[in-house]
Amino acid sequence: MSRTAAPPSQRTLAATLTGDEPWHRLLHRVPDRQLGMVPVIGALVLLWGVFGLVEPAFLSAENLVNLTLQSVPTGVIALGVVLVLLVGQIDLSVGSVSGLAAAVVAVTTVSEEWPIALGILLALAVGVVVGLGYGLLATRLGLPSFVLTLAGLLALAGVQLRVLGPQGSINLPFESSLVRFAQESFLSPLAAWSLVAAAVAVVTAVQLVERARRMRAGLPRISLARLLLRVAGLATVLAVTVAYLGTERGIGYPVVLLVALVVVVDVLLRRTRWGRAVRAVGGDPRSALLLGVAVRRTTVSCFVACSTLAALGGVLATGRLAAANQGTGGTETFLTAIAAAVIGGTSLFGGRGSAWSALVGVLVITSISNGLTLLNLDTASRYIVTGLVLVLALTADTLIRGRRTRDATPATRLRP
Repeated sequence: MSRTAAPPSQRTLAATLTGDEPWHRLLHRVPDRQLGMVPVIGALVLLWGVFGLVEPAFLSAENLVNLTLQSVPTGVIALGVVLVLLVGQIDLSVGSVSGLAAAVVAVTTVSEEWPIALGILLALAVGVVVGLGYGLLATRLGLPSFVLTLAGLLALAGVQLRVLGPQGSINLPFESSLVRFAQESFLSPLAAWSLVAAAVAVVTAVQLVERARRMRAGLPRISLARLLLRVAGLATVLAVTVAYLGTERGIGYPVVLLVALVVVVDVLLRRTRWGRAVRAVGGDPRSALLLGVAVRRTTVSCFVACSTLAALGGVLATGRLAAANQGTGGTETFLTAIAAAVIGGTSLFGGRGSAWSALVGVLVITSISNGLTLLNLDTASRYIVTGLVLVLALTADTLIRGRRTRDATPATRLRP
């Protein structure tokens, strides 16, 4: 007896549930950890292309040098936000923490005439204490991080005003080492090319060691030709960047600091036990606890790292602006940092993202701001465009999360 064919509507629904739709098959070809970065890199290239066509000054070496320097404070804060999001939490007070750290540095070094190093250490200590408090309250008392850090945002903003005092603004002298570091310190050509050579050599060595390890274990491995192609692509991008920016002031020390922090966090997340614990907690806290992962300790460490990096971002912002005032670390700061982390591919639901999300995401945010400023558009336009980009990133994150849920659940095929 022949079986009657299913109606088109049922076949379409069945294809959607079982992953037979063309768009779903395309998603399956790209691993989750790579898919989050591909759209945002494409968006960044598109943004630069559009702004370069509309306003040629955008792609000038001078403007790109300024763009990279502008990205550093927010990029450092966004790096901490990535860590908190990875464990399924959120910190809305990163802007207030950065503002308080800026106030502490300005008051201690200008008003109290402390050594700049001591002022920076005290500002970072403030970040550590705040993060430790958040972590303990969230893990021991079970307070939701959204409400907890929202309360912290208000409280720390008040403390910032108290620290700044009645004048509300403190200017740092341009002779300050912090200001010189943030505004005037650039790599020499020899140092820049040496870093490029070292980065290419390290990446090549790591890739070869990983390939050999997988070969000995009998696991699938990348071909040697593809490995060399990756290395050649990295070398080309780095060389072009150094050569082009070198026609102006070059690469600033703050940019090197940001990239170094991203590399360190990336290694910690991918190569250490702590990094595996972070992803396990973000993926499923209960399962992680059953597997012996120290869920509370891991969550606390991420809150501490987030607040400390927020404080460092505030310190760098103080050097960049040579001042600290009541507006430092305002609402725009924490919104931009969270948006950068999400746009860069970090999931709001936890468990997915990378340190590079902060770097790429903040480049997108800063490029939008910089490009619209060159076009003489107002702040409202910048907010609207940034919001639309954030919605697109959140949509992509939701689609990817839904795909992972379908992959983890046996599909139910419809039968006629």
